[in-house]
Amino acid sequence: MRVSVLGQKRSIASVERPSIYTMDELLDTKHEFSLLKRAKSFAHAGRGILVLFKTTPNVWIHTVALVVVVALGFYFHITTTEWMVLVFVCGFVLVSEAFNTAIEIDMNLTSPEQHPYARDTKDVAAGAVLISAITALIIGALIFIQYVV
Repeated sequence: MRVSVLGQKRSIASVERPSIYTMDELLDTKHEFSLLKRAKSFAHAGRGILVLFKTTPNVWIHTVALVVVVALGFYFHITTTEWMVLVFVCGFVLVSEAFNTAIEIDMNLTSPEQHPYARDTKDVAAGAVLISAITALIIGALIFIQYVV
C-alpha cells in the first residue's frame, strides 16, 4: 500500500511513525539541572531573534512602531495599566511575526516547490500577523485618543 507524504507516494514501510511515550517517560526528571544547558537554550533563543530580524523586513516596521508607541507613552505619561496593555500588544505583534517567520522557514524547507497547501499555510500565518497588528493599532488608538483630543 502506498501513501502520500508531502505530495510524494511512498510505501507505508518507508513512512516514519512518531514515537509514542508514556506519561512516566514524559515526566522523567532523572536529568540534572544544568546552568550550561540553560545558557545554551538562551543562546539558541537569541540566535532565533537574530534570524527574525535578519530575514524579516516587516519586523523592522513593527519595531519602529513600537519605539514610536513607547515615546508617545512617555510623552503623554500614560498610566501603568495602559503601559501593561501596550507592552502586551506590542509583544503580541512581535510574537506573531516570529511565528510567521518560523512557519515560512519551515514551509520553504519542507515544500520548496510551489504547493497550494504551503501557500495556504503561509497566507494564514501572514493573516495572523495582520490581525495582531490591527488589534494593536485599535488598542493604541483607544489608549492615545484621550491624550490627543
